[in-house]
Amino acid sequence: MGKAMTKSQIADHLAKKADVTKKIATQILDDFAALAYKEAKNAFVVPGVGKLVLAHRKARMGRNPQTGAAIKIPAKRVVKFRVAKAAKDAILGVKK
Repeated sequence: MGKAMTKSQIADHLAKKADVTKKIATQILDDFAALAYKEAKNAFVVPGVGKLVLAHRKARMGRNPQTGAAIKIPAKRVVKFRVAKAAKDAILGVKK
């Protein structure tokens, strides 16, 4: 398994594809991320890739793995990413 692309590598690739400077491509990436963070509470969709959604996790009982004692885990809000079907098909191949 190869290494994940760094932000600099992504910006370089986008700069070459869009025929802009690497600085502009980096700014676009930063602005895109800021917009995703701001809009995540309303569900932020990246077409063809997936969706950021805010979910509520219920309170539940868990176990302390060291002692085995039961502990109460409180309810909280979490951010989830749901992968789009198009991305799954492109990465994993279409099921037959």
